[in-house]
Amino acid sequence: MRAWSVISDLAERQRGTLLLWMPFGLALGIGAYFSLQVEPGLNLYGWAAGAATLALLAARKAPFTMAVPLIALLLVAMGFINAGANAHRKAAPVLSYHYYGPVEGRIIAVDRSSSNMPRITLDQIHLKARSKARTPHNLRISLHYPRLFTPLEPGRHVMVTASLSPPSGPVEPGGFDFQRFAWFRSLGAIGYSRTPLVEVSAPDQSGWSMGLMRLRMRLAAGIRARIDGQTGAFAAAILTGDRSAIAPEMLTRLRASNLAHLLAISGLHMGLLTGFVFAWIRYGLALSPYLALRLPAKKIAAVGAFIAAISYLFLSGANVATQRAFVMVAVMLLAILLDRRALTLRAVALAAVIVLMIRPESLIEAGFQMSFAATTALVAVFAGLRDYGILVTGGGLVKNIARWALALLLSSAVAGLATAPISAFHFNQIAQFGLVANLASVPVMGMLVMPSAVVAVVLLPFGLDGLAWEVMGAGIGWILFVAGKIASLNGAVVHVVKPPTLVLALIASGGMIFVLLRSRLRFAAFGLVLFGFWMWNTTQRPDILLSANGRLMGVLGTDGRALNRAKGTGFVARNWLENDGDPASQQQAADRLIQAKAAPQQSVKLGAHNIVYSWSKDIDFSTLQDLCKVNSLLILPQSDAVLADCQLIGKTELRHLGAIAISQQKGGLIIKSARQQGGARLWSR
Repeated sequence: MRAWSVISDLAERQRGTLLLWMPFGLALGIGAYFSLQVEPGLNLYGWAAGAATLALLAARKAPFTMAVPLIALLLVAMGFINAGANAHRKAAPVLSYHYYGPVEGRIIAVDRSSSNMPRITLDQIHLKARSKARTPHNLRISLHYPRLFTPLEPGRHVMVTASLSPPSGPVEPGGFDFQRFAWFRSLGAIGYSRTPLVEVSAPDQSGWSMGLMRLRMRLAAGIRARIDGQTGAFAAAILTGDRSAIAPEMLTRLRASNLAHLLAISGLHMGLLTGFVFAWIRYGLALSPYLALRLPAKKIAAVGAFIAAISYLFLSGANVATQRAFVMVAVMLLAILLDRRALTLRAVALAAVIVLMIRPESLIEAGFQMSFAATTALVAVFAGLRDYGILVTGGGLVKNIARWALALLLSSAVAGLATAPISAFHFNQIAQFGLVANLASVPVMGMLVMPSAVVAVVLLPFGLDGLAWEVMGAGIGWILFVAGKIASLNGAVVHVVKPPTLVLALIASGGMIFVLLRSRLRFAAFGLVLFGFWMWNTTQRPDILLSANGRLMGVLGTDGRALNRAKGTGFVARNWLENDGDPASQQQAADRLIQAKAAPQQSVKLGAHNIVYSWSKDIDFSTLQDLCKVNSLLILPQSDAVLADCQLIGKTELRHLGAIAISQQKGGLIIKSARQQGGARLWSR
């Protein structure tokens, strides 16, 4: 009875906060869908739909205490069903084999690859000897040749000889799943070309999307023509989403100083832009007593800010992060039109519900997690300070300046702390001086860069935009200067180990429960957070990692992971080392091997187990038998040999298992594969 009394009291305290818990319930259902190792069948969806229906019917007549768990069950079931339905809606053909030959299609996007090569995304694709029904809707090709003879303009129909492959699976068991990422973007193949592409027909000028894309590219080129160097590339990126001119060195400095978020068009940019437009219109109307007394200036400003937000959404390419930011801003502006407080947890929760219902896969992406973590933390902290009378407006000039400085310091610190675990989980590093860099840069972004960008775009049709671009360039120049100085400091970046996904789930759940629960019991949520960090601290990396094609092997030693190749399979090598929390390059990791790098055969000792790796095709049967007698495991990526009484990973096993991790636990070898751990899902079949 005592326990039930506590539960009843806890439920009563949550009256009026059910909207705040809706994203949490939906997230549990979405997370359950993505955590499955087998694609759910109709029977499981039927059970979920039945549970949701019964919960809804029962909750309508149940007392509030009983209705709360029923509503929670309803939300979890809704999240699960919606995630599965959305995954099936995204179904599109995926290339099932390696293809080399002519590729024809229409350019719909231009960016740069991780190796800093031009990269195009095509639709309306035609592949030789492949039916239209089996041809991917979209594919992506990196262009590996020094000179482009055909302008990379959206809308152009081009042909190129390319090497294509299906989207690759995780580089290690439990790693980032690019197949899943590509599935939700209808990206059915990726590849590269070493031959120039040619234009096969005039650019397709039809459709508003192509027209908008051309406008974005033209504006980006115009900005880079007005603002030189990487400053112009930064300006084009934050206004149009075109990062094709961003140098890898600049990205590295921005990440090391925790300023990379300034480059991504997300909540900060959308908030700064709409906030400036809102203030511009509202205070502009206030300058006229006649208009100020007769017109609802605040609501007119909200409408103007909404128009600016939707214009920025389409002008910047409407990527996923910008869509999330737009939803959040739109909800807050709607609150103003309805005479409600804009910055509340209810507004944040409603925005999260809308995003999770439209794009449930956003839950497992870094952008969604960081955006809503920062916004939730900021709104909760500043609401608490307001309730305690801190940061209340009023007083003289000195007090206002001190209040502004304190608000700036708190907002940067709170947002940084809220997003730090998420950033470290996804990017395996912590920028130690990120708070200093943001304090020096974010005010410039808000007071100089974004306002001057708005003025420049407004004045552009009249040819009066020159001074505004110069002001914007000066602000960006300062931000890049700060990034360079902070990134050059000793200890600017701390590299961390990649933990299991459960770690982030525990930390995020603990934080959400602490913010939402109206009881002293919320402090118990810190137990989840601490347990998550304890799991992170005790994370053990695999002793041996083997790439999906078997070309690359990494052995963990006292000095870090040693790789068997100094070149080739660079993407896999970089991800392994980053997940180890190791800042070494592939060359440095290869130098850790005691044996010569050209040795055809390498032996590793794990406790009592011997592991032999060989890339050679020419090992005869008698040699294999000898190795089998004295070694516990043979890794022969190019061999189809079958040996009785011998544990062997060969060509066939790798083709079916994908990347492999080997660890020594309790005296035995634990072998995990990426495909076994990821399961048989829509995107991995």
